[in-house]
Amino acid sequence: MGLIVQKFGGTSLANAEKIHRAARRAIRAKLDNNQVIVVVSAMDQSTDELVDLAYQITDRPSRREMDQLLATGEQVSIALMAMAIHHAGHDAISFTGGQIGLKTDRTYGRARIRDITERGRIVSLLKQGSIVIVAGFQGVDESFNITTLGRGGSDTTAVALAAAFKADVCEIYTDVDGIYSADPRLVPEARKLDHIFYDEMLELASLGAQVMHSRSIELGKNYNVRIHVRSSYTDAKGTDIVNVAGDLEQVIVRGAALKKNLARVELGRVPNRPGIASEIFRRVAEREIIVDDIIQVIHEGGTTADISFTIEGGDIEAARNIGHELSAEMPGMKVQVRDKMAKVSVVGVGMRTHTGVASRMFEALRQANVNIENISTSEIVISCVINQDDGDKALRAVHAAFELDQGPRNGDSK
Repeated sequence: MGLIVQKFGGTSLANAEKIHRAARRAIRAKLDNNQVIVVVSAMDQSTDELVDLAYQITDRPSRREMDQLLATGEQVSIALMAMAIHHAGHDAISFTGGQIGLKTDRTYGRARIRDITERGRIVSLLKQGSIVIVAGFQGVDESFNITTLGRGGSDTTAVALAAAFKADVCEIYTDVDGIYSADPRLVPEARKLDHIFYDEMLELASLGAQVMHSRSIELGKNYNVRIHVRSSYTDAKGTDIVNVAGDLEQVIVRGAALKKNLARVELGRVPNRPGIASEIFRRVAEREIIVDDIIQVIHEGGTTADISFTIEGGDIEAARNIGHELSAEMPGMKVQVRDKMAKVSVVGVGMRTHTGVASRMFEALRQANVNIENISTSEIVISCVINQDDGDKALRAVHAAFELDQGPRNGDSK
C-alpha cells in the first residue's frame, strides 16, 4: 500500500462543486490502494477578505492576532472537505496544524516548521482507512500560539508531511496543468515542462513564479520528496520536480520569471569603515525585511560608499524608517527608496557549463528598449532589476531570446 499526499490550493476549493471534485480525487487515490493525506488551503479569495477585514478594524494589526485570524480560512476548508468525503460514503477526519503537532518557530506570518509531533495518531488513522485532511499554512509555536507559514505555505505543509511520512509522491493540484517556461498569462508561447530540477524550481519560485512556495521546494530537495504539479480539472500528466541525475539534456535555460512589486533602497555617502554594513543590515533583519540584491560602490578616495538593495514592496515603510534612523546618525548620508521596480530572470542548470547567456539576455532587453538598473548572477540564474512598467515586455523578450517555447534539443550548445 502506497502513501500519497495531495494538496489543493484555494482556486481548487473555490466553491462546493470544486470541493466535491477534490474529494473525488482523494477517494480515487484511496480506492487505488493508497493511504491518503490531503492538505488544503483556504477557499479562493478568503484570505484576502480576512486581511481586508483586519485593516478595516485597524491599520496596524498585531502579527499574532493576524495569524489567529488568517488560520481560520484553512479550518473552514478542512471541515468542508471532510464533509464532502463523508457524503461520498468514505471515512475522513480533519485536523488543524496544531492538532497534528505541527510545531514552528515564533515568527508570526513567516514561521518555519520545526517538527510534526503527532505522527503516531496520523499513522493509526491511515491504517484504519481514513483519509486524513490537514489545514495547510499553519502550525503552533512552543507556547501553542497559532502561527502561519506565509503566502503559499500550504505547499510547505504538504511537502513537510510527505517528508515526515515518506510518501511515494506529493501531488500539488492547482488551476494550471503544470510548470511552464514562463507565466502563460504573460507569455502565451510559454511551454509546459515535463520535468524541472529542484534547483531550477527553487530559483524560479523565489524569483516570482507563483506555482509553488519556495520553501516547499527547499524541503523537497532536502528530503528527496517526489513532487508532481498538476491540474485540478484534468487527469493529464503535470510536471515532475526531480533531482539532477547526470546530463539528462543540454538545456541551458529552463525558464524565465518576473517578480513585480519590488523597491530599491539607496543609501548614498555612507561612511566606508568596518562595521557599517553590519549595522545597516542588522536593523533590516530586526524588522524582518527580506533583502534581495545588494550592491556597494566605493567613491573615489575611499571614505564613503553607496549601498543599494532591493526589498518587497510591502516593506517600503519599514525601510524608510531605517533610512531616517541611519541618516540622523550619519550626517551627510542620503536616503532614497524607489518603488515600482521589478526583476526579470532566466534560470537553468545548463548555465554551469555554457557561456554567453548573460550577453544574450542583455541583448534581448536592449532590443526591447528595457533599461537595466541592477544585475545579479549565480551559478544558474541571471537577474536584472528594471522598471515595473517594462516587466511584461522584458519577460516576453528573454523568453523568445532563449527559444523557451521550443522543446529540448539534445546537444544544443547555443
